[in-house]
Order: sequence, then C-alpha cells, then structure tokens
Amino acid sequence: MSRRKLRCVFFDRDGIVNKAPRSRYVERWDDFHIQPEFVAALRETHRRGYVAVVVTNQKGIAKGVIKARVVRAIHSRLCRVLRKEHGLQLLDVMVCPHGDNECVCRKPQPGMLLEAAVRHDIDLKKSWMIGDQERDVEAGLRAGCRTVLVEEGKRPTRADYRFRNMRELAEGISLLLRK
Repeated sequence: MSRRKLRCVFFDRDGIVNKAPRSRYVERWDDFHIQPEFVAALRETHRRGYVAVVVTNQKGIAKGVIKARVVRAIHSRLCRVLRKEHGLQLLDVMVCPHGDNECVCRKPQPGMLLEAAVRHDIDLKKSWMIGDQERDVEAGLRAGCRTVLVEEGKRPTRADYRFRNMRELAEGISLLLRK
C-alpha cells in the first residue's frame, strides 16, 4: 500500500512569517517579529490538512552579515514559539545561504521547494507557494505549485491569487485551500 503524498503550503519568511525587517536582514531574534496573521494562516493550513514549510533566501549569510548558525537558531526558536505558544508546527525551514546567481535553490529558482518535496514526499501540484515578491511566485510556478502574492501594489503578477496584505491572506486562505 503506497502512502499518500503530502499537500504543503510553502511560506516565504520575511514579510510573510515575520514583519519585513527595517534593515535588509534579520540579524537576531529580537528583530524577528512573528506576524499574528501568519499564525492564523498557519492554523488554517493545518486545519485544512496541509503541512507547512518556510522557504527563505538568506543572502546575508553569503555576504558575511549573519552567520548560518544564527539563522538556524532564529528558525529553531520560531519553531519552538509556534509549537509552545500556538500548538502549531512547521514541517521544515529551507534556507538558501547563497548570493545572487550562485545556485539552483535561491528563489526565483525552485530548488528549495523541489528539495522539500523529495525530503518529505510532497505533492507539488497540490501545494501552494505564498510570498510577498514576484520571485516567490516564480519559484512556486517553476516547482509546479499554485501561487499567492501578498502585496498591496498593482504591478502585474503571474500569481494565481493576490491578497493586498497579511490580514486578507489570513481571512482568505481557507477558501484557497478548499480548491
């Protein structure tokens, strides 16, 4: 008997999971502010039978602005806070530590999503990528996912759906995950 593949919601980090940093990088936990709307969206993700994976470009590692171990510590604490304070979990946090054009994992490349799919037996065609930049949408499309852009602007997008802000996403995600 074969196991059924998982359905996943991939979330970009900065601007979706946490408030976008004022400086270019989140360099310590004190600068990492989990958005309550993300918590609500994650809760609905689980309620609808999806797992969740965070996928994040962290060029600051390649530039020497932040150490990889600090990024891992921030993500460990994120997972702990979600579990202990909200009863929620992330299946994984995928990080691209490379600079521009150095790899196949840096969004808009789909490498992190493809790796997560292999690692966790995820059905990408039944999964979603949610981000606040077009490169997040592009990574999701290249991986075969349905996509959501969370952005107030009116620029053209290839995303399947657009929400103006995280509040709209938190309110509308249940409708998306029914499809």
